[in-house]
Amino acid sequence: MTWLSLENWDFSMVFTIATAILFLVNILLAIGLIFLERRSAQSVWAWVLVLFFIPIGGFILYMIFGRTIYNQHIFKIDEKDKVGLEHLVKQQLEDIKNKQFSFVNPLANKHKKLIHMLLYNNQSFLTNNNSVMTYTDMNEKFDQMLEDIENAEDHIHFQYYIFRMDGIGKKLYNALLKKQKEGVSVKILYDDMGSRALNLRQFRKIKSYGGEVEAFFPSFLTIINPRVNNRNHRKIVVIDGKIGYIGGSNVGDEYIGNSKKFGNWRDTHLRIQGNAVKSLQLRFMLDWNSHATRNNMVYSDRFFPANYHDGDRYVQIASSGPDEVWQQIKYGYLKMIYNAKHNIYIQTPYFIPDQSVMEALRIAILSGVKVHLMIPNMPDHPFVYWATYSNSGSLVKMGAKVHIYEKGFLHQKVVMIDDEVVSIGTTNIDNRSFLLNFEVNAFIYSKREAEKQRDIYEMDVENSSLLTEERYDARGKWIKLKEAVANLISPIL
Repeated sequence: MTWLSLENWDFSMVFTIATAILFLVNILLAIGLIFLERRSAQSVWAWVLVLFFIPIGGFILYMIFGRTIYNQHIFKIDEKDKVGLEHLVKQQLEDIKNKQFSFVNPLANKHKKLIHMLLYNNQSFLTNNNSVMTYTDMNEKFDQMLEDIENAEDHIHFQYYIFRMDGIGKKLYNALLKKQKEGVSVKILYDDMGSRALNLRQFRKIKSYGGEVEAFFPSFLTIINPRVNNRNHRKIVVIDGKIGYIGGSNVGDEYIGNSKKFGNWRDTHLRIQGNAVKSLQLRFMLDWNSHATRNNMVYSDRFFPANYHDGDRYVQIASSGPDEVWQQIKYGYLKMIYNAKHNIYIQTPYFIPDQSVMEALRIAILSGVKVHLMIPNMPDHPFVYWATYSNSGSLVKMGAKVHIYEKGFLHQKVVMIDDEVVSIGTTNIDNRSFLLNFEVNAFIYSKREAEKQRDIYEMDVENSSLLTEERYDARGKWIKLKEAVANLISPIL
């Protein structure tokens, strides 16, 4: 057994054994990626390249950025708590299939195949009698939200990917604390990665008055969260079951334009009244119950009050995430693109579509549909930006009209077709939103709402520059190199 003694070990032997172990680990990870995980072929090859070209660093990167969840049932609600909700979805599916569904809205009838597809998500029942207020200035959004919080009588359910305890964050926190003191039930859910500067101790005052606060996928470390993927990117606020907020902006001073780095912040957020608030409430309940450490939410009439709001917007709230079998929101985007006959408008900070979305847009352009795309002029994530720029340039060469927003940072996630259907929410045009993160969007079937979004797009054009084919071709070698690297790893961005 003398060969086990340390003096018989030399550096080359240790290096050889370590290399063999590392090679074996890479092989096992590669096998897992290829045969066990639900990933696109592009994503698999990108990770295989990372693992084998950066053996040690690749393994670390995979453990931080590459892991995904396997449990497809993390969002649970008891059968008894689905009363009137899951039944509603099944009934609508059957009625559409049997041509018995009453579409008062002609656009909803025209796009009933899209509605039918989204119904396969249990929260995506079609609702009517909704009114929708669009906010493009987040100062106005938060002013209205603070007013709604002040007027709350029963409960406030508050969920954000990013919650910063800065100027606007403290305003909201103090408003929520005040209502909790008054006896209004307050529940706050934030993502532990997006809000990594937060910790539950900062909410001890609101909790001391009975408020409840939870972190989504919390870390066992104080500051660093090793689970970078599978983050809850949703932004949902529900007040008294009657008012709902959904959209792109988080809670932080940068989202109201108080950032030296980004300056003006251009986002889109919705305030909804009507039956669609029931869908937002159910989505919050599911997210809350997946991570509540104490009190699960159960179905109650107080959360789903009778809503007789007199609005004319037909709305579906669709959600998606790595726990779902179908990429529900991506499929919604695809169906919209294929349904478009005249125009497609897209505003997104990250344009890294997978092959299916890119081909759908190419087919639309070749079919004579006018594709309008707007992206930011600055990166908040460098590799993501240069992949976005490269993909945008390729569409320009096919005839798409691409605008680069110059007045600060553009962050909204809006897709609209033919002045008929518009989707607004948290979902970017990239694999992270389609496959890895938990997202939520409102699909609205309304000519007036779609026209409003087109008008907003045209106003944003006034603060944008046009990306022409000549401008794109004139980019320097350094940009081309950054694009090449970004495109290589884009499936895992």
